[in-house]
Amino acid sequence: MSIVFALNIGSLFRSFPGNIAQGMIWGIMALGLYISYKLLNFSDLTVDGSLSTGACVTVMLIIAGVPALPAVLIAFLAGCLAGCVTGILHTVLKIAPILSGILTQIALYSINLHILGNKANQALNINEYSLLLSLRNVNMAILVILAFAVVLIGILYWFFGTEIGSSIRATGNNEQMASAQGINTNHTKVIALSLSNGIVALSGGLLAQYQGYADVGLGRGAIVIGLAAIIIGSVLFENIHKKDLNFAVALSSAVVGGILYYIAIGIVLWLKLPTNDMKLFTAILVAIFLSVPHLSFKKGKGVTNARD
Repeated sequence: MSIVFALNIGSLFRSFPGNIAQGMIWGIMALGLYISYKLLNFSDLTVDGSLSTGACVTVMLIIAGVPALPAVLIAFLAGCLAGCVTGILHTVLKIAPILSGILTQIALYSINLHILGNKANQALNINEYSLLLSLRNVNMAILVILAFAVVLIGILYWFFGTEIGSSIRATGNNEQMASAQGINTNHTKVIALSLSNGIVALSGGLLAQYQGYADVGLGRGAIVIGLAAIIIGSVLFENIHKKDLNFAVALSSAVVGGILYYIAIGIVLWLKLPTNDMKLFTAILVAIFLSVPHLSFKKGKGVTNARD
């Protein structure tokens, strides 16, 4: 009881804006992962490295005098290059998807160190540089991230309605059938992986500005958070709609999932649970949301059998 009374409900609500801002940044990262994981059906572990690449490139460019927005866009291109490498390893050298991503991720660790000038991290002080967002002004940060999310969702919605975008979706649905229809599936994989990691790197650039530093280990475990956001958002929206989601809504669900994930993390921290168990909590949370469709199906089946 003493622990319960020691908890301050006001501090929980005060932490929500920060949780929302960080969750939206990781939700943008989940948008990139959505392309490889959901649309292309490709288990890409490159994202753990490309997120850090985006952060490192953004920070070093801003320090060098490049405005924050162009720095983030250049970070996007750096992420595209990383994804392209993974795509080439898989399509040209015929390396398995998971191994292709791991190889690129390992290489990116050394590359990120070189980008940071052979340092493990680099600070970025908002007092010295003009940044797009900062945790010192969380409300403004939320508006900036929201603008990025809306623009990205709009661009992705348009792109995947084009011939190239439709080819990527066809490749993910049935690669053999797509190839039989004359689609160069190797090209679509490289394009999709490049776009996916470009968006992940962009989110890394936003995250570095928000928290005020870049670190070579920033992306460690990023794929787990991204998958958690995708799964939480998709399960929640599918249970609300009770039918297949519109593509724009499906993309939006990834961002919402990121927000809900970080709100849940904020609640765990508020409850003063051990931070060392955060990965365990994440695994349990994802497992719960993964089991929801199965449990819902069993419940519905039980009702039907009872009526029969």
